[in-house]
Amino acid sequence: MSTTAAAADVKASKEQIARGKYLLIVGSCNDCHTAGFAPSNGKVPESEWLLGDGKVGFRGPWGTTYAPNVRLSLSRMKEDDWVRYARNLQTRPPMPWFNLNRWTEADLRAFYRYVRQMGPVGAPIRPGLPPDEAPAPPYIEWPAPPAGKK
Repeated sequence: MSTTAAAADVKASKEQIARGKYLLIVGSCNDCHTAGFAPSNGKVPESEWLLGDGKVGFRGPWGTTYAPNVRLSLSRMKEDDWVRYARNLQTRPPMPWFNLNRWTEADLRAFYRYVRQMGPVGAPIRPGLPPDEAPAPPYIEWPAPPAGKK
């Protein structure tokens, strides 16, 4: 590979990583997946992004959900597996999986590459709770959907 071709590959990689970071920001991923992000108006160091938030639960008719550590999750997946996973994901609220399902393949790959270059840090977040189990505070009470809408 020529030096010019290698430089072009590096540039493309940097562009993809920048695109992945942009998608993370405009997709508001940090709002749930980064502890303290929303309350601090986004003033959390990038090194702490996407580590999950096992402190604040989202409680609704489905039970209680905790935002997982995306960095650990993606560190355990190959890129093609992530693309398939993201395309087919259906999970509990408040994760807007129906939006993620619509991302382009290029965007999913850019997001994956950005997250992977951050490195797998932190610990898994506790699992969600069933509807009949009350979470410890703090948690956000999510309303039930209007009758007839699911």
